[in-house]
Amino acid sequence: MKGHRDVKFSVVRYGNVMGSRGSVIPFFLQRRHTGVLPITHPDMTRFNITLEEGVAMVMRALDCALGGEIFVPRIPSYKITDLAEAIGPECEKPVVGIRPGEKLHEEMITLSDNLTTLETKDNYIIVPQTTDRDATLELYGNHHRAKPTAYGFRYSSGKNTDWLSVSQIRNLIRQHVDSTFSADSPAYGDTKV
Repeated sequence: MKGHRDVKFSVVRYGNVMGSRGSVIPFFLQRRHTGVLPITHPDMTRFNITLEEGVAMVMRALDCALGGEIFVPRIPSYKITDLAEAIGPECEKPVVGIRPGEKLHEEMITLSDNLTTLETKDNYIIVPQTTDRDATLELYGNHHRAKPTAYGFRYSSGKNTDWLSVSQIRNLIRQHVDSTFSADSPAYGDTKV
């Protein structure tokens, strides 16, 4: 039931927040001292966003939302093997297999989302599905200065055009997760005598 208040709802959808509880980064940092970083699948990829970037995305969405949008930032991907190399270059990296329900790649915009997705320089915007799709795309496109994505577009971490290198991953970990981290220093729990 609709109330008498002027309320707008929009959503922000983004990938793994670097260093968060759902991220593999803290797990790898903890496991580094064992000399073994288990890899679920060598082709696995994930999107990457820092906490600060996630907060900035939410603030932009609050500032410009018409209501009903799903905002998806353009962010880089990384390969799980590059992440393991960045954290533990000296570690063994056995492939242990994908767990039930785990995906090989993250997909933030599906093929069916494509029909109602706009793009700007910094993000994608999935607009509400209505009976007049063209008018809705035009309304939201004009408001956000955005254009429709190409037919058949999908936004997947495995098909991304922006990739983090091993050295970029190390720098991001140092800046946003653990300022004492260094791939050249002894692993966590190790001590030099």
